[in-house]
Amino acid sequence: MKLCKLLLVLLLSNVQIVNAGARKELFDRGWRFDKGSHADAVTTTFDDSSWRLVDLPHDWSIEPLKDQIEDETIGPFSKKSPGGPATGQTLGGEGWYRKSFVIAPGDKGKRHELYFEGVYNQSEVWINGRKANSNVYGYSTFRFDITPYCKTAGQKNVVVVKVINEGKNSRWYSGSGIYRHVWLIQTSPVYIDDWGTYIKTNNITEGKADISLTTKVINTSKKKAELRVQVDLLSPAGIIVAKVANNVMLSINDSLEVPFKLTVNKPALWSTDSPNLYTSRISLWKGKNKIDEQTRPLGIRTIAFSVEKGFELNGIPVKLRGGCVHHDNGLLGAMAFDRAEERKITILKKNGFNAVRGSHNPMSESFLAACDRLGMLVVDEAFDQWNSKKNKDDYHQYFKDWSAKDIKSLILRDRNHPSVIMWSIGNEIPERNNDKGRETAGYLRSEIRKYDDSRPVTAGVNKQWDKEHKNMLPLDNAFYNLDVAGYNYMWRFYEVEHEKFPNRIMYGSESVATEASQNWDKVEKLPYVIGDFVWTAQDYLGESGIGNSLEVAPEENVHQFMGWPWFNGWCGDIDILGVKKPQSYYRDVLWRIRNISMATEIPAAEGKIRRVSFWGWADEALSWTYPGMESKMIKVNVYTRYPQVRLYLNDSLIAEGTTNDMYKVSFNIPYQKGQLKAIGVTNGHEFDSVALSTVGQVSAVRLVADKTMMAANGQDLSFVLVELVDKDGNVVYDSKRKIKISSEGNGGRIIASGNASPNDMQSFNSLNPNLYNGRGMVILRSSYEPGEISLKVECESLKPCVIKISTQ
Repeated sequence: MKLCKLLLVLLLSNVQIVNAGARKELFDRGWRFDKGSHADAVTTTFDDSSWRLVDLPHDWSIEPLKDQIEDETIGPFSKKSPGGPATGQTLGGEGWYRKSFVIAPGDKGKRHELYFEGVYNQSEVWINGRKANSNVYGYSTFRFDITPYCKTAGQKNVVVVKVINEGKNSRWYSGSGIYRHVWLIQTSPVYIDDWGTYIKTNNITEGKADISLTTKVINTSKKKAELRVQVDLLSPAGIIVAKVANNVMLSINDSLEVPFKLTVNKPALWSTDSPNLYTSRISLWKGKNKIDEQTRPLGIRTIAFSVEKGFELNGIPVKLRGGCVHHDNGLLGAMAFDRAEERKITILKKNGFNAVRGSHNPMSESFLAACDRLGMLVVDEAFDQWNSKKNKDDYHQYFKDWSAKDIKSLILRDRNHPSVIMWSIGNEIPERNNDKGRETAGYLRSEIRKYDDSRPVTAGVNKQWDKEHKNMLPLDNAFYNLDVAGYNYMWRFYEVEHEKFPNRIMYGSESVATEASQNWDKVEKLPYVIGDFVWTAQDYLGESGIGNSLEVAPEENVHQFMGWPWFNGWCGDIDILGVKKPQSYYRDVLWRIRNISMATEIPAAEGKIRRVSFWGWADEALSWTYPGMESKMIKVNVYTRYPQVRLYLNDSLIAEGTTNDMYKVSFNIPYQKGQLKAIGVTNGHEFDSVALSTVGQVSAVRLVADKTMMAANGQDLSFVLVELVDKDGNVVYDSKRKIKISSEGNGGRIIASGNASPNDMQSFNSLNPNLYNGRGMVILRSSYEPGEISLKVECESLKPCVIKISTQ
């Protein structure tokens, strides 16, 4: 009875009671947080009751700043940002987290471990007033044993995390704090190492898959252990298709890697079109007692790379329709919710991508798990710098002492993901082409090979010029230790490089949208060029305005970065709301997903012209609605592989054109309301068409939720798209309307809102934002208990729109 009362009191005091018998438990709920310096917060007696209660994932850099200073601060953005436009005009600083937990009496004698999936940036962890761990790389996952620091089961423990994100340490928006999941892992003293299992598909022949599996067993007990290790392989339908077991003996404080061979008949292969996942269930037995068990997803597949056939998945050549992606989730900042990561991959798949490059750091576990489930290939990248700096406070300070540890955690964590096809050791490394860079690449390659020999090593390599910046230097050192060569923005050199290095496998590790056709033509034409990765697949925070398209005077030029109030890169195929941008419709034509697409260029003001930055795209719209522009000239761009295009306005033929070698034909025509239609023509015959129609006046607000029922776990999300529509349901491109967002109910809460504009700071995570091109978004987070949330959006002169989301 006394124990029950104690547990009740602890529960009411925001103390997590760890589930008895749980091996791995999410440790995200009920943290106390405060931004600032709190050196005395490491003590168990520190009073944190005035600190804010937060649930992870958490990113304080995306939150509105407390002191809003006119002409200096807007929401989370500040002109005092050390990173400025590069980091999206946001601030880091110092933050502290505290959480109390109790180990259930039933788990007495177990081993306890904390697992942080990502903390930006430098972090230190104390357990019950004793320093237990530190980490310096904000994207690196880290685990450590907390058993020696914990109190007896049934007593309160306090974990404290200090996070520092200061100085100019990033080239993009990083976020700050514990922005990914934290887990508590509890095992017996003899256990299966969480990162100690390594699964490989060795070959698939005659309808059989030969699989090797090695798992690491560790004995931290004070006795020898006689054990049986068993592996059950379950099909995607949950049926056991293979079973093996080995008996082992472990000495005190010893570990052992136990190898297994498995054969699967008629395997359901993992591919981008059919991402079939098996499950390996590994159990550890002491006599008749099962003392530990782990499950790991397994995709049975083979990969191969060659200059003759390019990249092959299961023996079938596959061209990589790739996109680079940063780690942030737009309006959510750096917070890596499982649901947000899955949505990101779902959107990219829907828009034709079959591969992503994590730029330029390890991505979250949930990101890779989504790639496994949905069938997205991954270039898994480790670093953006080695020993030489890109910014004075970046990772170069720690590379010498920490890189081996960080590359190990990446490979051990990710090596069983079927989606991962290459390891990238870096991006545009300053010392890439000197002897030191060659030596460092060799060192990283050898570190990878300690833990995985089944995937090639690559990197994103950019040009290097002589001192006069006239001649491009050979990149021999940069490519020397790479199995597959990543070329950033160098499609013009593929054939020349192939003549010099006929055994070199290449791909476009970065490219720009305006050169999409040149890049993709090379991929289709040259077997040794295995794919192309556009910069970027989706808009992201930071590198503000590199994709700008500006209205300027004829004598003006545009710049790589844009200053205040720009905070968004604006170079993606998809915007930060997940809406497809015009350049993506062009890419659909290149990738043969659609046969014809069309967009119109928004006219510049009189006396002005539009200039597009290197990473940008013309200011196009999928619109034929230009009120007040009657009889004035509008530029129309049609993208297609058809040799000719006919343009019709209100069913009258008004123009014909020949498609150029970039699969584009442009027309300048006088604007008139109605329907504009483009038809692809071959040998005088009309085939596929695309049309744009003039939309009516705004008549309503429409709310479209991608999920109307959330799980009552405090982690689920619903992304609600807000649209202005006419009476026929067409979206009206209106960027002047302001909306008011509110909610009622206990099913969840609003955690983000805004629009896709790259420079509308006032609307970012505001409950009274402007719409941009007729759209905005509200993101809801589920509660921990069943309920319902009613979301209401109001817009002047229009009827309020309400949508209800259930949490169960």
